Amino acid sequence: MPSICVYLGSREGHDPRFREAAVTLGRAIAERGLTLVYGGARVGLMGALADAALAAGGEVIGVIPHHLVDRELAHDGLTKLVRVADMHERKASMAAHADAFVALPGGIGTLEELFEIWTWQYLGLHDKPIGVLDVAGFYRPLLEFLDQATECGFLDATTRARLAAASEPGPLLDRLMRPAGVAASPASS
Repeated sequence: MPSICVYLGSREGHDPRFREAAVTLGRAIAERGLTLVYGGARVGLMGALADAALAAGGEVIGVIPHHLVDRELAHDGLTKLVRVADMHERKASMAAHADAFVALPGGIGTLEELFEIWTWQYLGLHDKPIGVLDVAGFYRPLLEFLDQATECGFLDATTRARLAAASEPGPLLDRLMRPAGVAASPASS
């Protein structure tokens, strides 16, 4: 079964649209028969995402380092909870379990995970699709910065184009989970 790794906050943020998007994405992942891979917490957006996927009958794999089991409150109702030694092993395990990656709103950990997996793609360590769910314009300033970095010659256009973005879960999943070799429709480009 194809799987999608989601990076997102262990907090909910102040805008209720962030939680709504996590729930909608979790449900959509399960309804499409995809396995959800995420950071293993039961709190914040992470918990909302996992609970929605589970409630919709989906399979959910959580990956959490031992030192965060109590801090992030490890989810004990998952299909599988993988406990690892540290953050490096967490990210490697999540990447190994995933066929695609999505970032929802989150803090420095979410951004670090997004940029590391994108860098791994750039370096040729994987060729899996990556996207951001731009809920309520959360990622708009970052996407504009990346466009500026491209215009200034610090990021090549091909690499920039490989980071997909959408404001709704359905179109983003459609774009990321498209079979290899199938061209995007103009509306999803």
